[in-house]
Amino acid sequence: MKLLIHISIKEQALTLLDGAGKVLRSYAVSTAAKGPGEIAGSFCTPRGRHLIRAKIGTGEALNTVFAGRRPTGEIYGRELAERFPGRDWILTRILWLSGCEPGRNRLGGVDTMRRYIYIHGSPDATPMGRPGSIGCIRMHNADLVELFDLVPPYTPVDISAD
Repeated sequence: MKLLIHISIKEQALTLLDGAGKVLRSYAVSTAAKGPGEIAGSFCTPRGRHLIRAKIGTGEALNTVFAGRRPTGEIYGRELAERFPGRDWILTRILWLSGCEPGRNRLGGVDTMRRYIYIHGSPDATPMGRPGSIGCIRMHNADLVELFDLVPPYTPVDISAD
């Protein structure tokens, strides 16, 4: 079955659609606190057509901590949160995005993949439904696992500001 992910920065929502445009799932997310933007180093969420280039974390436990797209061997919890306050946690699974539009979100200083933009898990206490990330699309862990299991690599992902 053909699938499409639509992410609305304005609504702070991710919607999974089938090939006919029927809504299959909808999730609250958190995109960049600095809003939309494509420039490397901007800490903004890139817009336009993307695809899931890589799925990382299959079979890992909920709250597995990732650094450099690799599990660290840690499981996020209160002790880690207290030891590393303010850390931008990447947990549970990673859907690594790649831009499809040269000059907008692919290649050069706007390349989404080289910016390491992911859809990834966050601590369950992280607020969703409002901006807060440093560019990525954050999700609650259980929601991300559900989405991760539904979408294959190369699923299109449209990110819009409206």
